[in-house]
Amino acid sequence: MKKILMLGTGGTIACKRGESGLKPLISSEELLSYVPDAKQFCQADSIQILNIDSTNMQPKHWLTMAETIEAHYEEYDGFVICHGTDTMAYTAAALSYLIQNSPKPIVITGAQKPIDMENTDARINLCDSLRFASDNRSCGVTIVFDGKVIAGTRGKKERTKSYNAFSSINFPYIAMIQDGHVIFYLDEKEHLTDHVQFYRTLNPNVALLKLIPSMGADVLDYMAGHYDAVIIESFGVGGLPSYDSGDFYKAIEKWISLGKTVVMTTQVTNEGSNMSVYEIGRSIKKEFGLLEAYDMTLEATVTKLMWILGQTQNVHEIRDMFYRTVNKDILWRAY
Repeated sequence: MKKILMLGTGGTIACKRGESGLKPLISSEELLSYVPDAKQFCQADSIQILNIDSTNMQPKHWLTMAETIEAHYEEYDGFVICHGTDTMAYTAAALSYLIQNSPKPIVITGAQKPIDMENTDARINLCDSLRFASDNRSCGVTIVFDGKVIAGTRGKKERTKSYNAFSSINFPYIAMIQDGHVIFYLDEKEHLTDHVQFYRTLNPNVALLKLIPSMGADVLDYMAGHYDAVIIESFGVGGLPSYDSGDFYKAIEKWISLGKTVVMTTQVTNEGSNMSVYEIGRSIKKEFGLLEAYDMTLEATVTKLMWILGQTQNVHEIRDMFYRTVNKDILWRAY
């Protein structure tokens, strides 16, 4: 029987209702008591490492999760993290970079309603996660939610209330869990190329700018004094406004002259960016050598930059690491 360690971090799954609304109060040990059927296929222990609303999740918390898993890695066959849904995709992506090539599964799950409610998705999500973590074919960092298994770098919360809150973006589901059975679509273990590798540093000085029509470039000038990298969410397949003032050109020139990182991505959820399509994107990318996210999710782009900048400040190494595929995060590129 597999030994699984469950890490409690708070979130809706662990909430109780108070005078001011839902608040994480249920312990990790209590969470396990709601899924007694799991005892049929695994021996689960628990550790409470956080008890916060996931809106308050920060990079230091991702490091705590990775450090806890590393400390107990040899003792257990798999790991399940109970987490709030609002930043779950960021956490799953971050852990994909902090814990690479793991032959043991590291599953992130949560719920849209607290586990102690009568009508809740929490109990089935937690039981499914423990089941997936106990399967011999499982490995790496994944999200398990609503019967779907999603690569840790490909998840995105697309619905705020429905039980089918998460989708896999630009990549197929790894597996489905139905009637207590795990149905695999992809064999991930055959792609493992190395022993598990843990990383212990992140650089949180990464900013995001979402373009809107008529936005001025002065906000980029401000960011240049406070951040080491910026991700620009542009329109469609990607480009930067070429207003008569030329301010965006000047702002990007300033970022590059300071040796800082600029990544272009798209506001469109599916199919990714391709700045080479239109002159408005091709020319500025070519001149400044901007990085492009292509088919990566925003969550993966953000956390990958934090991981890379935590390892190096060398421009060439940043580029090489950004375009290196980790846990299925980037599969199409034209650089």
